[in-house]
Amino acid sequence: MESSSPANDVKFSIEFFPPRTEAGEAKLDIVHAELSALGPDFFSVTYGAGGSTKSGTKKTVLRYQQAGSELAPHLSFGGTDEDEIRQLLESYKTAGIKRLVALRGDLPSGTGNAAQHRYANELVKFIRSETGDYFNIDVACYPEVHPESKSYASDIEFFKQKVDAGANSAITQYFYNPDAYFRFIDYCAAANIDIPIVPGIMPITNYENLTRFSASCGAEIPRWLAKRLQGFGDDIDGLRNFGIDVVSELCDDLLAGGAPGLHFYSMNLSKNVSQIWNNLSLSNESEINKN
Repeated sequence: MESSSPANDVKFSIEFFPPRTEAGEAKLDIVHAELSALGPDFFSVTYGAGGSTKSGTKKTVLRYQQAGSELAPHLSFGGTDEDEIRQLLESYKTAGIKRLVALRGDLPSGTGNAAQHRYANELVKFIRSETGDYFNIDVACYPEVHPESKSYASDIEFFKQKVDAGANSAITQYFYNPDAYFRFIDYCAAANIDIPIVPGIMPITNYENLTRFSASCGAEIPRWLAKRLQGFGDDIDGLRNFGIDVVSELCDDLLAGGAPGLHFYSMNLSKNVSQIWNNLSLSNESEINKN
């Protein structure tokens, strides 16, 4: 398929989660090397529910930053106090990291609402108070509405609070309906939200896993797509190839419509991301953007 030509300031990024074992680290080293060859602008590394992977996040971030990649660690107040956040910020500054993904995160079980801070806008304010404009701060947003939001309007308002606190840009929850993204952009513009909003992209590799994960995070699988994926049954290769085509077309539509980049949820796998990336000729776009 032919890719459209996005503007030269678009950003392409890829997300990892920190491995929990030495075998996982070795596997991710290979995946990182393969995906680095594509030329993404940065990799992000998740933080885990309740800060459950915070040490692994830092280790993974510093590991690949030292290898020459640009890294953006995820960060939240969930299970972490101000002193720990302050120390992490200093560590990341010392390592030359310039970008963060600030999230609400989930509180560890048993803490109730006792945490000093909980929400992402509070974290953004804290980062700004500690480090000024040093970091580019990404935040999350939800074109199909956060599963805990009372309404679309309240979801936009919560997003605006993060922007007003000092966020530079945003990464969306994944979706498969481009209209959801473009309408969300329109609503954000009406609310005077004018930061870049980068679509989050989830490759399709397993229908059951995708259905389970989507149900928990509020992402909708369109009925036509769900029925088509169901039809592949045990044909893993057929589902994968179909998924690559569907997601490649989604990405092409988003870029043609003016999306300021793409953020791929890799699930620590390289094959699908690489194929979609190559379908869209994003390596060529990345080289143009860096020159």
